[in-house]
Amino acid sequence: MGDRRAHSPEGGSSGLGSDRDLPSRGVTIYQTYNNCQLNTIGHIENANFADVHHDETTSGGSDPVQGAAGRQVVDNSELGALLAPIPDASYTRNRKISPPDSDCFPGTREGVIKGITDWADSPVLFNADTPRVFWTHGYVGCGKSSISQAVSKKYGRKGRLLGSFFFYRNSGDRSRMVRFAVTLASQMMAAIPATKSFYKAAVEADPTLLTRGTSLSTQMERLVYKPFNAVVKRGLIFKTLVQGPFLVVVDGLDECEDKLEVKEFIEHLLDFFKRHPSTPLRFFITSRVERHIKECLNVAGVRLDDLVAHGSDDDILTFLETSFTDRVEKDPVLAAEIQSSGSGQWPTRDDLKTLVHHIGGSFIFASALFKYIVEPSNDGLTPMTRLPLALDMNPGLDGLYNFTLAKSQRLHHFSNVISTLALLFQPLSITAITDLLGLRLFEVLHILVNLQAIIHIPGTDERPVTFCHTSLRDFLTTESRSGSFFAPPSHHLYLSYRCSLVQDEPEGENAATLYGIGNSGNHFEKFARLPPCLQGLFLETVDALYALILARSQSLVHFFDVLWTVALLFEPLPIPGIAQLLGLKASAVSGVLTSLEVIIHISSDKSLVTFRHPSLYDFLTTESRSGCFFAPPSFHRHLFYCCLALRDEQQTETAATVYSVVHHTKHFSFFSTSEQEQLAVSPSPQTLDVFYTLTLSNAQHLPHFSDIISTITSVIVPLSIAGVAELLSIDPSEVVQVLVNMQAIISSPGNSNLPVTLCHKSLRDFLTTESRSGPFFISPSYHLQMSYYCFSLKLKHLLSRTQTAVSPGTQYSLSYCRDHWKHPYSAPGQSLLAELGRLSHLPNQTLSYHLFSFTRVFFRLECDDGSRPTSQQTFHNLTRCAEFLALSFECDPAEAGLGDGWLYKGFGVLGMDMQSHGSHRFEVRQEQAAALQSIVDRMSKAIRARVLMFFLCLQTSYLTQRFSM
Repeated sequence: MGDRRAHSPEGGSSGLGSDRDLPSRGVTIYQTYNNCQLNTIGHIENANFADVHHDETTSGGSDPVQGAAGRQVVDNSELGALLAPIPDASYTRNRKISPPDSDCFPGTREGVIKGITDWADSPVLFNADTPRVFWTHGYVGCGKSSISQAVSKKYGRKGRLLGSFFFYRNSGDRSRMVRFAVTLASQMMAAIPATKSFYKAAVEADPTLLTRGTSLSTQMERLVYKPFNAVVKRGLIFKTLVQGPFLVVVDGLDECEDKLEVKEFIEHLLDFFKRHPSTPLRFFITSRVERHIKECLNVAGVRLDDLVAHGSDDDILTFLETSFTDRVEKDPVLAAEIQSSGSGQWPTRDDLKTLVHHIGGSFIFASALFKYIVEPSNDGLTPMTRLPLALDMNPGLDGLYNFTLAKSQRLHHFSNVISTLALLFQPLSITAITDLLGLRLFEVLHILVNLQAIIHIPGTDERPVTFCHTSLRDFLTTESRSGSFFAPPSHHLYLSYRCSLVQDEPEGENAATLYGIGNSGNHFEKFARLPPCLQGLFLETVDALYALILARSQSLVHFFDVLWTVALLFEPLPIPGIAQLLGLKASAVSGVLTSLEVIIHISSDKSLVTFRHPSLYDFLTTESRSGCFFAPPSFHRHLFYCCLALRDEQQTETAATVYSVVHHTKHFSFFSTSEQEQLAVSPSPQTLDVFYTLTLSNAQHLPHFSDIISTITSVIVPLSIAGVAELLSIDPSEVVQVLVNMQAIISSPGNSNLPVTLCHKSLRDFLTTESRSGPFFISPSYHLQMSYYCFSLKLKHLLSRTQTAVSPGTQYSLSYCRDHWKHPYSAPGQSLLAELGRLSHLPNQTLSYHLFSFTRVFFRLECDDGSRPTSQQTFHNLTRCAEFLALSFECDPAEAGLGDGWLYKGFGVLGMDMQSHGSHRFEVRQEQAAALQSIVDRMSKAIRARVLMFFLCLQTSYLTQRFSM
C-alpha cells in the first residue's frame, strides 16, 4: 500500500554501472546487492530484469566501439550489452531488494487508476486536445508509487508498456539520469523487437551515442523517440489504432538528483510531442511537487492530478478490513483468542473507523499501523491487547514510534531534525527546516524518507512537514516514553540561536527568516523556564546566542551605555527611568532595547526592563565569556556620576531620581578607598566638580590628553574616535587610551566609527568655566586651534590627487571649519598674532600654517569687529598678512610646478571669500613701504619661478615622449 519504504543501499554503482563502460560480446553480468551475489543472468539481451539490483560487475572481452572516427559494425548479440541498462529500474524488479516495495491493495485506488487508464486509452487520431503527458503529484506516502506499479502491470499485460523507470533516492544510477535513456531504449527493444535494427543503425552511425559526453535529449531523441516513430511508420500504427497508444511510466521523478537533466528531459519531451502530435505514445509521470519539476510540467499539454485530492479514507477502510480478515484466517492462534473472548467481529466496525480517523489518509501509516498491531514483537503483547493501544494512540503507539525512529537514528543530524520538528511553534517546509538548521536539503530528506510511516512528507519542498498524528509530538517530548529519541526543552535554546542566525543570511526574507524573526524570543522564553540546575550545561550555546544578538545591535548609538546600565543597576528601571538616568532620549534607549528583545524583556515603556534569563547577567559580567560586551566594574563610576547629576538638578520625583537617592552609595562603593577619600569624607559628595576634577586628574598625564578633551568638548557635532584622531593627527589608540580612563564622564562606544559624547551637559559647563575647572579649563581661543585643524584637513583634501571616500575628520572639516573660524574669542588686534604664534608647534606647520595665518589675519583686517586699531597696528597686521602669503607661495609643495598646488587653483581652494569689502587708508613711512615692497617682490619671484618650472616641465614631458616613441 505505502509509496516508499525505508531503504538505504550503498551509494553509487561500480564497473559498468558507474562509468558507462561498454561490455563486449559474450559479456556476463553478475547482479549484486551490498556486495552479495544474487544471480547470474548470462547474455544481457536475453535477460529478465525482474529480480536484480543496479550494481554490476563485468568480465571478459574488449570494447567493440572504437570511437566516432569510423563506422563500427554492431552485432545483434552485442546490442543489448552496449545499451547497458539499469536492470532493477522497471516495474518487474524484485521490490524486496530494490524499493519502493509498493503496490495497490486489491479493491483500492480504483477511481484514480480508472482516470489514468481512460486517458491512456484515448485514441490518437482526431483527439488533438488530449494531453500526451499525465502528471500525478502528492506527498510522500500517499500512494504514488503504488499507482505507478499498478498502471505498469496493467499495460505490461496488455503489451502496450513501452518502458517503466522507478527512480529511488540514494540508489546509485537509479537516482541519476545518466542511464535513463538507455534503460528505456532497452525495455522498448524488448517490447517492440522491430526497434532493434534502428538502435543498431544509430549506434553504428555514432558510437559516442552511448557515452557520457552525449546529452540526455540527444539520447532520448535517437534511442527512444526516433526508433519508435520509425516502427510506427512501418506498420505499428495499425496496432495502436486498434489497441491504443503505448505508455511509458516514470515514477518518483523528484528523487532524481540531476535536476538540470530532469528539466532537460521534460522540456525535450514536450517539444517532441509538439513536433509529432500524432505519435501514439503517452508518458505517465509521478513525483512530489518540486520547483524544477512544477515549472516544466505545470503547462498546457500536460494533465495534472493531485493525488491528495482523491479521498482515500474508503480505500484505507477497505485495506484494513481485508487485511485483518486475512490475518485472522491465516493465524489460528489469533482466531482462537478471538473466539474465546466472545467478542465476535474483530476489530469491530467502530474500531476500524477510529483507526481510519487516526491514519489521516496516509497509506504508509495505515500499513505501519496494521503491522504494529498484528505482527509479533518482543513486548509480549498479542494483537488483541495491542489494538486498544493503537485506538488510544497516546501512548499506545510508543512501540511503533520507537521502531520507526530507529531506522534513521544512525543518520547524521537525526536528533537535531527530529527535536526541531517536535519543538517548532508552527510546521515548516523541508526547505525552511533546511535553512533554519543550516543543513543541506538531501540530509533532511534522507532522515524524513525513513520516517514517512509516521511523518507526512508533503508533495513539495515548500509545504509544511507534519506528524501523522499529534501523539508523536507527545511521545517525543516525554522522556520517560521516548528515551533516546527525547526532544529536550534545552533544544529551544539552539532553535533560538538558529532563529537569530538566519536573520543575517544574505538571501533575504524566506520562510526560515520569517519564522526566526517571529519565534526567536519564544524559543528563548521556553529555554528560560528550564530548572537552574540545567542552565550550566549549555554555556557554549548560550554564549554564542548572546554574542550573535548583541553583535547585531552594537552599532546603535548609546548601545553599550544602555546595555551596561541594565546589567549593573541594583534594581530594574523602566525605559524612561533609564533614559533620565543616562541623560538620553527615551527613544534612543527604546531603540537599543527593542533590538535586544529576544534576550531582554520589555512589555511596555512603563514596565521594568529585565533580562529574560539570569545567564545574561553572568555572561555580561564575565569578561572571558562576553569579550567586548563585558560590563566593566568601572562603569559603576559612570552610574554614580549619573546619580549625582540627577541629585544636583533637583528634579521632581521619578523612578530615576528615587533610584539615585537610594543606590548612588552602592555605585560609589566601587571606587577605590583612596578615590573615595579624595572625593569627600562622606561617600555621598554633593557636587560634581570634585568628581570631574578627580576623574580628569587620573588621565591628565597621558599623551594629547588636553587636546583630546578640548576637541571632544568643542566640536559642533560629536565626532567618532577615528574622527578625533584624524583631526588631531594622532593615532586612534591614543584617543582610546584617554577615553578608557574617562568612561565615567565621557561615553565612548565600542565601535570607533560611532560618536564620542559627553555623558552630561554639566561637564561642558564645568570645562568652560575657569573658576570651576582650573587647570582643565578650555579657553574660547581653542576654537582658533580647532579651525586650524579643520583648515589643514580641508586643504589636504582639496589638493589631493586621488579621489577617495571622505573620512569622518575630513567631512567634519569641510562642514564646520567656518563655524570654528567665526567663533567669538577675546583676541582682538595684536593678540591674534600671538595666538597664531602658539599654533606654530602643531603638525602641518608649513603650507597649511602659513595659509591659515594669512587667511585668518586677512579676515581680521577685512572684518569690521567694532575695534579701532591704530595705523601702526593696521600696517603691522598687513605686513604680517603679506608675509604669510609670501611664505605660502614659496613653500607650495607642487612637484616641479606641475600645476596641482594651491597656487594654480587660486584662492577658491581655501573655501573662503577673499574679496575686499571696503578700503582702509592710512599713512606709512618710507622704510615701511620699502619693507612691504620687499615682501611683494618675494611673492612675484615665487610666482614667476613656479610658472617657469611649469612650462619647463611640460617641455621635458614632451621631449621624453618624442624620444621614447
